[in-house]
Amino acid sequence: MRLLAGTTGPGSADRPDAVTVAGRALSTEALLGAALAVAGDVRGAAAVAVDATPSLETVVAVVGGLLAGAAVVPVPSDAGPAERDHILRDSGAELVLGPGATPVDVTRRGGGTLPAPAPGDAALIMYTSGTTGAPKGVVHTHGSLEAGVDAVAEAWDWTAGDRLVHGLPLFHVHGLVLGVLGALRAGSPLVHTAKPHPERYAAAGGTLYFGVPTVWSRICAQPSAARALSRARLLVSGSAALPVPVFERLYALTGHRPVERYGMTETLITISSRADGPRRPGHVGFPVQGVQTRVDAEDGGIGELWVRGPMLLRGYVHQPADLVDGWFRTGDIARKDPDGWHRIVGRASTDLIKSGGYRIGAGEVEDALLAHPAVREAAVIGTPHADLGEAVTAYVVVSAGVGEHELQDFVARHLSVHKRPRVVHLVDALPRNAMGKVQKKRLGGPML
Repeated sequence: MRLLAGTTGPGSADRPDAVTVAGRALSTEALLGAALAVAGDVRGAAAVAVDATPSLETVVAVVGGLLAGAAVVPVPSDAGPAERDHILRDSGAELVLGPGATPVDVTRRGGGTLPAPAPGDAALIMYTSGTTGAPKGVVHTHGSLEAGVDAVAEAWDWTAGDRLVHGLPLFHVHGLVLGVLGALRAGSPLVHTAKPHPERYAAAGGTLYFGVPTVWSRICAQPSAARALSRARLLVSGSAALPVPVFERLYALTGHRPVERYGMTETLITISSRADGPRRPGHVGFPVQGVQTRVDAEDGGIGELWVRGPMLLRGYVHQPADLVDGWFRTGDIARKDPDGWHRIVGRASTDLIKSGGYRIGAGEVEDALLAHPAVREAAVIGTPHADLGEAVTAYVVVSAGVGEHELQDFVARHLSVHKRPRVVHLVDALPRNAMGKVQKKRLGGPML
């Protein structure tokens, strides 16, 4: 099939280490043979679920399902019983591949040829985080996946000569679509470190590294591991905004200004910095190949981001995509600079704070807080306020003794006074999901 052209297409090289996960490797030929064996088992099924653990079995199961023409449903490895049951029922998965279900044997080999799915056929059903209700199944086609991975490959000069390293979950766009399918389509070897530990990244010898801000922050905390990445070609950060201090620290240690990019489950990657261009801290760059963007800006140039392009979802399970003339409302708040650079401020529901008639982006205040040498983590939200409408409220993890008033004054010296936090909570940790994103809906809950 076309999505895996770099691995299965005519003339593709048989690499002995096409995919390595947690130290176990499969050659190109072995991967294809094992995937064809799975394809033979599931052929005819409309949808097949895969327990997405960080393993060779997951890679083989996903590739096998795609080769068979089934819609593959990655089930998060940390899903609780209720979430797992919802995903399986809602997606209509006819079979579950993975531990405790139908096991995948990577030593089996299948053969023969299978008809290539049509570009409009469903390829993946990926479930959103469900922050506003039960998770929704996002349906991506073979065509949208191809467009998505080809666009980032063009932006990042990603070729078969690269060696990709990451340790991200295999049930999200970042880890699965980019981190597995992207590597297979490019024909570049993939090293998955099982977990994104700094020392494992340092030892992997990659040219291309993927990470989320938490990963890069932890790598910066181990300078020897960070310096080992100086031999790489490109470091890519995504899934959440990379704090400016982490960007600058990573550059100081590795000599690399990381590429930042923006995407969603529904859209794949639509905006990115480029391998052959500058990178600007706190910004995600420009639309990738085939993408148009617009920002419905009001005062301050901040507004909701809309995107249009060939990598958008086909729809949701049981309902069509809510597109307006092909445009998708992301629900994210952005600023588009006069020179075309995009900066993501945050989610409309949690990161656009309307206080005293001002529109304040939470990300800008978070960056200001993170510039304080004692601040390790920061999350900012708006909370109800009788006079202002919403008050800028910060939750901060500090590494040394620092008081609420000192942090408020620090922000006021760096930003407009009206942007300073009215309330600062000093906490031990911030609630995060598997991709390292802060779960702002939980701020103020029992964990604090």
